[in-house]
Amino acid sequence: MSASSTLHFLPSLVRRERASLTATLLAPAIALVVATLLNLALYVLMGRDPAAVVYAMLLEPFLSWSSFSEVLLKMGPLLLIAQGLAIGFRAKVFNIGAEGQFILGAIFASAIPIWFPNATGQWIWPAMLLLGAVGGALWASLTAIWRVRFNANEILVSLMLSLVAAQLLYYLLLGPWKDPNGFNFPQSVMFQYDAMVPLLIPGTRVNVSLVITLVLSALAWIFMQRSFTGFKLQVGGLAPRAAGYAGFSESGAIWLSLLIGGFAAGLAGAAEVAGPLGQLQRSISTGYGYAAIIVAYLGGLHPLGIIVSSLIMAALYIGGDNAMVSANLPIAAVRVFQGSLLLAYLIAIAFVRYRIDWPRAVHRSHS
Repeated sequence: MSASSTLHFLPSLVRRERASLTATLLAPAIALVVATLLNLALYVLMGRDPAAVVYAMLLEPFLSWSSFSEVLLKMGPLLLIAQGLAIGFRAKVFNIGAEGQFILGAIFASAIPIWFPNATGQWIWPAMLLLGAVGGALWASLTAIWRVRFNANEILVSLMLSLVAAQLLYYLLLGPWKDPNGFNFPQSVMFQYDAMVPLLIPGTRVNVSLVITLVLSALAWIFMQRSFTGFKLQVGGLAPRAAGYAGFSESGAIWLSLLIGGFAAGLAGAAEVAGPLGQLQRSISTGYGYAAIIVAYLGGLHPLGIIVSSLIMAALYIGGDNAMVSANLPIAAVRVFQGSLLLAYLIAIAFVRYRIDWPRAVHRSHS
């Protein structure tokens, strides 16, 4: 028999017994700095002035009240959708179809002013918000049915349903709901005054839906941190087998997580058409549902952290628009920034929760 020797130098990740609270809180800030530096290098390679990009994208949204009010306007739907998604993510139910649920919420809400254009009364906009939330929850229930009854992957099902929702929107705006006096644009009629959410801050487009969103964020914190149902969802996500032994229902967690996420996304869609848009448009699908995934994880899946991360992401939206005009930055570069921010955060949080184990060289003999 002959003997040979092999060396094993590959490191491995070992989960820490307890993650540092300080490191956990610093991870989003570190991710933002790293993503900013990487994207600045990209802008230099593209021949853009990095100083102009930083000013337009990261500073300008906070330098005037008009710009900051637009940040608050963008923050609303991002915050609301992310809070709903985070509840499911912590239960390991991955709803990636919030964009479709957002669209269905907008469609359901728009049915009232489109079918009853002459209706009046302060009941209209609250009814629109409620109907939109129901629409989003119903669309999410399709994913729940496929997941529970047929064990289909909720990531794929919810994502594909978003494409179906977009096609349904296009059909309505190019067909039965198309404004006959809209010069052939794919949009509905303008909604009446009572179908609009009241303004919160005069002179801006920020409306009462922001207050509703902040209240729901507080309720999300209470639900996840103080309620037994929220505790069951978290336990089911951390230890599914142990949760099953304890009598927690996996199918119940799936249904509840998806319905909450759909409700929040649908409410956000309703607030969008009853707020800054004032009609149902093809451009209602702006990627809020996908950006909210980044917001949820950047906020550490914690209701309070998500408030901060939604403000950052909203500023990037407004700053990206500014950079496209003043620094000639393409829209793709703005989306790369958002994606790299999520990637940097996931890497940072991985090092918070795990440490690298560098093993010594091990000699093994083979005969």
